[in-house]
Amino acid sequence: MLKINRQTDYAVRVVLALAKRGEGVRLSSADIQREMLIPKSFMTRIVAQLAHFGLIETFPGRDGGLSLPRAASQITLKDVVEAFEGPILLSECMQVKGEDDCPFLSNCPVRSKWGRVQASMLREMAFITFEDLVKEALGIPMATPSLVG
Repeated sequence: MLKINRQTDYAVRVVLALAKRGEGVRLSSADIQREMLIPKSFMTRIVAQLAHFGLIETFPGRDGGLSLPRAASQITLKDVVEAFEGPILLSECMQVKGEDDCPFLSNCPVRSKWGRVQASMLREMAFITFEDLVKEALGIPMATPSLVG
C-alpha cells in the first residue's frame, strides 16, 4: 500500500494551523496540538523536524511558540511530505541507474509509465500551497485549476 505515514499527516496539520493565522503569527504547540488533534507523543518530533527543514520557526519561552518563516503561498505540500518521507519514489526501479542494476532497463515499458505517474504526483504536490489549503479550509473557491486533470 502506498501511503504517507501518520507523522507526515500530523506535520501537514501543524503547518496548516500556522498558515491559517498567517506569516509571523505565533501559536503554542499545545494550541496546535489541541486544534489539530495531534497526540502529544508526536508533537515534539514533528516540530523539531519541521524546524530542521525550515518549514516553521520555533521561539522558546513564555511568549514563544511556533510560526511560519515565510508566506503560506511559498510552502507546498511537497515540501512537508518530502521533509518527512524523503524522496518520493513509486517504484524502486525509478532509482535504477544502469543495466547492471536492472537487465530490463533498455527495453522496459513499465519504467517510463512509473516515471510519468511519479512526475505528475510530484508536480501536483508542488502546485498545492498551504495558502490554497487555508482557502479550501475556509470555503474560498480555488481560482487556479489543478495541474493533473
